[in-house]
Amino acid sequence: MALALFDLDNTLLHGDSDYAWGQFLITVGAVDREIYEHVNRAFYDDYKAGRLDIATFLAFALAPLTRYPRAQLVAWRATFVQEHIRPIIKSWAPSVLERYRDRGDTLALVTATNSFVTGPIADLLGVPHLIATIPEERNGQFTGNFQGTPCFREGKVERVNAWVAEHQLSWENSSFYSDSHNDLPLLEAVSRPVAVDPDPTLLAVAKKRGWEILMSDTMKLAEHTE
Repeated sequence: MALALFDLDNTLLHGDSDYAWGQFLITVGAVDREIYEHVNRAFYDDYKAGRLDIATFLAFALAPLTRYPRAQLVAWRATFVQEHIRPIIKSWAPSVLERYRDRGDTLALVTATNSFVTGPIADLLGVPHLIATIPEERNGQFTGNFQGTPCFREGKVERVNAWVAEHQLSWENSSFYSDSHNDLPLLEAVSRPVAVDPDPTLLAVAKKRGWEILMSDTMKLAEHTE
């Protein structure tokens, strides 16, 4: 049984769910627009540039979860997934995921975006396993802290290693699809790294190392010709 691992943001989605969730919180009035929008954008720019301080970002991103009842957060999340995530799923993503499921492979979503936001997205995509940054909870309430190792950069390798051991799986014949140079540690750990709509840094690395490169425009063309 092979492992099929997928990054989420800008890989299976045309966009970043973490950034989009922050923007959504602005639109529903959950956070102050003037302050939050600027900081959210700055963190996203840091991520793309490869200089994101993950602990500082998580302190910012998880704070809104502490301010509202769980029922309100869940209701907002349902609207967010339906109205903002479903429309940006890349057109080829469901068929690629289905192909791995039909082969009997073990599928997992491996994402830095926290599990509160991404749990329903994994369900929507039909991916049974989610390896994500975990928001800490006490007595059913979010604390604003994270639990364990954030699922980011080298942390993705650590978290996948623990998951592989827990489920008695193997790295043999493993694949990982990602768009970001931030995911180079995990791409280097699998037997089949796949760069999907890669950022310039990842594109250069993938070309140099002879990794598979998939572009959405090419995938759409293939769909139309089948």
